[in-house]
Amino acid sequence: MKIIRTISELQNELSQLRAEGKSIGFVPTMGALHQGHASLIKRAVAENGAAVASVFVNPTQFNDKNDLKNYPRNLQADCELLESIGTAIVFAPEVEEMYPEPDTRVFSFAPLDTVMEGACRAGHFNGVAQIVSKLFYAVNPDRAYFGEKDFQQLAIIRRMVRDLNIPVEIIGCPIVRENDGLALSSRNMLLTDEERQRALTISRTLFASVKFAEENTLAATKAFVEDEINATSGLKLEYFQIVDGNTLQEIKEWDDSDYIVGCIALFCGNIRLIDNIKYKEVK
Repeated sequence: MKIIRTISELQNELSQLRAEGKSIGFVPTMGALHQGHASLIKRAVAENGAAVASVFVNPTQFNDKNDLKNYPRNLQADCELLESIGTAIVFAPEVEEMYPEPDTRVFSFAPLDTVMEGACRAGHFNGVAQIVSKLFYAVNPDRAYFGEKDFQQLAIIRRMVRDLNIPVEIIGCPIVRENDGLALSSRNMLLTDEERQRALTISRTLFASVKFAEENTLAATKAFVEDEINATSGLKLEYFQIVDGNTLQEIKEWDDSDYIVGCIALFCGNIRLIDNIKYKEVK
């Protein structure tokens, strides 16, 4: 496995791989890797001639400077994991390499980016689009893999690829959870033991809401989830919305869509966590 710091060296290595007839699978990450990331890399390894992972904490997608400062970083551990599962190249640039000058591009993906995370984290998705497009231009992958835990981000990246005519196949991969149900997240390592136990309420409530929804209205299901979270000490709900899985717009009735997802964001202590659950999906 090669660890590369510059775009020019990265593109030289990728040119050699393509000359050998190898397709390129790409997984962009912000490091602090866990088994959720590993599942994406393993799929990229299995479906391509070579797998590339980037490790870069992107400053332009943080609207909270303390969140950026406190975001967990451990490149050595990340590289050990990536090497163990067959990654060919780790691209780990410095900020100056990705942003030699300020990126002034402004993206609009309305209405996808005006709700949920877009409404709560001003500028977040603009920063995501800036860095992911830069990485796509640098890597030029055949396929790129993203986790469905960041459900809204996945929808926006698919839209961005269409808008910019970037020739890459975007592949969404299922949420990976701990045995107790907690969705894997780099932020989980920032939770205290007590907060970690409280956080289990999130997945427990979402799973219970699927069964609840079988015999109750959408409005009642939404209230069920909100009430369960609000009743748990140490959790502060930011939003829970039941949306069309394609448009991300809130719906009122179960018959309004064939693809329905419940998306949640909350604070567990000072740590912000997100999760989602599917209520309906066309197979």
